Amino acid sequence: MKPNEIEQESFRIIESEAGDHGFPPDQWNVVRRMIHATADFDYLSSVRFHSEAIASGINAIKSGCRIITDMEMVRAGINKKLLNPFGCEVYCLINDPETVSMAEKNQKTRAESAVELAVDMMKGGIYVIGNAPTALLRLFDLVEEDNARPALIIGFPVGFVNAAESKERLLGSKCPYITNCGRKGGSSTAVSAVNALAHLAGEQFK
Repeated sequence: MKPNEIEQESFRIIESEAGDHGFPPDQWNVVRRMIHATADFDYLSSVRFHSEAIASGINAIKSGCRIITDMEMVRAGINKKLLNPFGCEVYCLINDPETVSMAEKNQKTRAESAVELAVDMMKGGIYVIGNAPTALLRLFDLVEEDNARPALIIGFPVGFVNAAESKERLLGSKCPYITNCGRKGGSSTAVSAVNALAHLAGEQFK
């Protein structure tokens, strides 16, 4: 099978097994790609969308926003070809020398320090977290203090320490978000959400 045929057959299987999922078409496009990336149907019940998340994400991409990720693995997985027509650029500051210096000086994680370093960059953009709960917790604080103004937060930190708790806090955010409940998440989930929004933006662009 050709790559596009494999993807279409995968989507057919997902549609069949998901049944009457209850998501509106735009949200379903995102959730379906999450399931495609992870083979995990738990996202049918655990994913949470802010009411303005899809529109905010698509509009940000169409405006040529910056997309900032918590880890290089997330940055690498985002489909740049889908974003190129809009002029979007994808950044990760986790290994930036200033991030490393800030983390050592302030005794914080590099993920937290990278969020602080990206405050000006993220205005009107999308911050994508697929690994680090500390990044999401710090980003939430900055948003609530009106010190950071991303158009959308895609928050899927994974693990046993503060992953579920950080996402629970995000559910109360005034900033549009896409996240899930519980410990699950990870790079592939976060990447799939960005790529789904890029596909939706591309469809509107045609």
